Amino acid sequence: MSNPKSPIRPLTDEEEAEIQKQIAADPDDAEATDEQLAQARPFAEVLPELFESIRRARGRPAVEKPKQVVSIRLDQDVVSKFKATGKGWQARINEVLKKAKVG
Repeated sequence: MSNPKSPIRPLTDEEEAEIQKQIAADPDDAEATDEQLAQARPFAEVLPELFESIRRARGRPAVEKPKQVVSIRLDQDVVSKFKATGKGWQARINEVLKKAKVG
């Protein structure tokens, strides 16, 4: 299926044939056999330590007391004032609320 807006022109039959010829001539590019595919195992099973180190490295590190996501309705002028103070405005609202906590 071609995309009429694509800046890349489709390959000619001759170009495709040349690419296929080069692929077939590459000794390091053999297709996996059905037997090899049947013996394949998941990455996490083959290298569990490496898998765990990669998995732990993703995203933010775990914190002891994670913040809770809530929805709160505030006056527009309050939000505007905090946003005007720059990046971290939500954390500043959190600090104000912490100082005002009751009992």
